[in-house]
Amino acid sequence: MTGSASKSVPKRPTNSPDYSREFESLQSTFRSGRTRDLDWRRTQLHALEKMMVDNEAELISALAADLGKPAQEAWTAEISYVASDAAYCRKRLGKWTRNRRVSTPLTGWPARSWVQPEPLGTVLIIGAWNYPLQLTLAGLAAAIAAGNCAVIKPSELAPATSAVIAKRLPEYLDAACVRVIEGAVEETSALLELPFDHILYTGGGNVGRIVMRAAAKNLTPVTLELGGKSPCIILPNANLETTARRLAWGKFMNAGQTCIAPDYVLTDRDTEARLLPILENVLRDMFGADPAQSDSYGRIVNGRHFDRLSAFLNDGEIVIGGESDAAERYIAPTVLSGVSADSGVMQEEIFGPVLPILNVPDIDSAIEFVCARDKPLAAYLFGNDAAQEQRFLEQVSAGNICINDTMMFMVVEELPFGGVGPSGMGAYSGESGFRTFSHMKSVMKRGWWPDIALRYAPYTAKKWNWLRRLR
Repeated sequence: MTGSASKSVPKRPTNSPDYSREFESLQSTFRSGRTRDLDWRRTQLHALEKMMVDNEAELISALAADLGKPAQEAWTAEISYVASDAAYCRKRLGKWTRNRRVSTPLTGWPARSWVQPEPLGTVLIIGAWNYPLQLTLAGLAAAIAAGNCAVIKPSELAPATSAVIAKRLPEYLDAACVRVIEGAVEETSALLELPFDHILYTGGGNVGRIVMRAAAKNLTPVTLELGGKSPCIILPNANLETTARRLAWGKFMNAGQTCIAPDYVLTDRDTEARLLPILENVLRDMFGADPAQSDSYGRIVNGRHFDRLSAFLNDGEIVIGGESDAAERYIAPTVLSGVSADSGVMQEEIFGPVLPILNVPDIDSAIEFVCARDKPLAAYLFGNDAAQEQRFLEQVSAGNICINDTMMFMVVEELPFGGVGPSGMGAYSGESGFRTFSHMKSVMKRGWWPDIALRYAPYTAKKWNWLRRLR
């Protein structure tokens, strides 16, 4: 039994939704020990995999309705991702949950010492709209693997996907242990009043601060994935043909609405001049002469974000793209040149298909530019010089770094995924997710004999001398 047993539900504000009954039911189920059983965990993770497979067409349709997400992107970055994540956790549960023996110093003999993973209790997972399936259910897979009960709050900005999750999840997972609550700000605020054992939130920094303030009332630990302006440095010695393809893929997938998308490019003028025509050809190959007609290109999530992104089109010279259609929530893959560091497009995470290029003379200037700003969730370097690469790795602090590609670290299950500083705290993916939702309990078991008297009073010079020798 953990600290969950003694937690009381605070008095809720007048007229706000009341989820205390659901929360107390989950607490009761957790205290029963149901979720600690490894077979239960494996069954639930397998059911999550099955949910992705059985409902693939419905999920693809929902993601298309919410974001105009192409079917291949929906399958690769959402449906298959969640299924693979659940399978990865399921297959490694035995290893992750095993007690880890640690050495006991001579002063502690006779004894054995170990670290014993245990579930936290009842956790809250607040999903995001840009990858409404992946960023909700991958966290759930980690929480289940660690043996927790969970409340899932999908994003209201992706209503079709939220509705499918709310409909299908109870059909596959144990409803006594996992609940889905739909809604917007009011519902989320009511959930944040409850004393969860952990909160995972994915989204923007402003709401992240609200989540932290609410969690502080109950001393609830949080994992925050908050994004930020992820830089992409392109050096003159980079293979520009490959760079352009990988840059375009990372930037314009999901119409740029990806937290780890390259936010802006830093390069010198000559490299930019060589890169632009290659990038234009790559975008034509990917999306055709008119990306609005392409089945491989998405849409902006809503009108508010469309208006915000449209304003950025005035912050530099449009050298590629620039077309838009408010009725369709469409903005073409757009590249801006001649962008200044104090322009509007450089003041916040873009989170859309607008790529500014800023000129810097060399890698040292680029690194200085990046380090003078908030630590990003991701950082990218394209080049072919080991010394420059090492300088970049040593000096740039980011949640995740990829050399000569974008976003591909996400396919490595054993790499922790998370931010640093303003881009987030904590990590989840594979074993990191299991650890996030677990308490690593320290245990020592001592033998009865011999019971050496050195540590007991009365203290003497002789005892002290022996203790100093044993240190």
